Amino acid sequence: MKSYDMPIFAGLVLLLAAAPLALYPLFLMKVLCFALFALAFNLLIGYVGLLSFGHAMFFGFAAYVSGYAVKAWGWPTEIGILAGTGVAALMGLVAGSIAIRRQGIYFAMVTLALAQMVFFLCVQAAFTGGEDGIQAIPRRPLLGVLDIKNDLTFYYVVLTIFAVGFLIIHRAIHSPFGQVLKAIRENEQRAISLGYRVDHYKLLAFVLSATLAGLAGSTKAIVFQLASLTDVTWQMSGEVVLMTLVGGMGTVFGPIVGAAVIITMQNYLVGFGEWVLVIQGAIFVVTVLLFRRGIVGEIAQLFRGKPKMVVQP
Repeated sequence: MKSYDMPIFAGLVLLLAAAPLALYPLFLMKVLCFALFALAFNLLIGYVGLLSFGHAMFFGFAAYVSGYAVKAWGWPTEIGILAGTGVAALMGLVAGSIAIRRQGIYFAMVTLALAQMVFFLCVQAAFTGGEDGIQAIPRRPLLGVLDIKNDLTFYYVVLTIFAVGFLIIHRAIHSPFGQVLKAIRENEQRAISLGYRVDHYKLLAFVLSATLAGLAGSTKAIVFQLASLTDVTWQMSGEVVLMTLVGGMGTVFGPIVGAAVIITMQNYLVGFGEWVLVIQGAIFVVTVLLFRRGIVGEIAQLFRGKPKMVVQP
């Protein structure tokens, strides 16, 4: 475990705890939900080397399940969120079992195909509401006590969920399990030769990533009281890729920064209409050209400094 991760995280949590004094809680909750989504995606691409083009299926379908459970079945909010998260985990198990049989671009295409199947299911299924989605999802008191109809109160609940998700990922990547994942990313054949059951590790990472993506989607559905097709489209999968690359793929805090940058652009450049997409594309190009490691990756590299050359006598 890197010594500076936890102090930075503690400082980040304190900053986020004070953030509602200057920013709208609803905007901050959106940032936190997408930051958790990006962290979950980064676990897969940054530490296993698996590029998924279908992570929106876990994020979006979990939102539908959570919203429907709370609105139609009258389940408590916390049970609804857990239901959406659990369904995402099961989907991750099924999708992962199929996808990990392939590598590289073939893995990416399999995940995209599965995500498109889930999208068309959401379009046709009765419980999703089709193009209208599930609207007016109620915010029932959390644990029967906390009144989350108040945005400020609910913000601190979402911040707690985000913090728990971050700690789970941090623990995973800094454990022996995480070291094996990195070994698979660097040289899968060598990991196999050392006796590791590579497919089992990849599947477990995929399921964990899908579960946390589902947690983010379920929470977002309750925050905005809406579950719609937007959350399950392939564009959403592309958006989380963009967040991860802009912030810094394979870094602990990069996805959080990337999510904050993209969501801030979407909210504060809304007056530009469709030009927001052009601006996002331009920022992506600039990031790839000038910040190849992403924003956090480049900052971390500056602090490390350039390695000194050793001249052999």
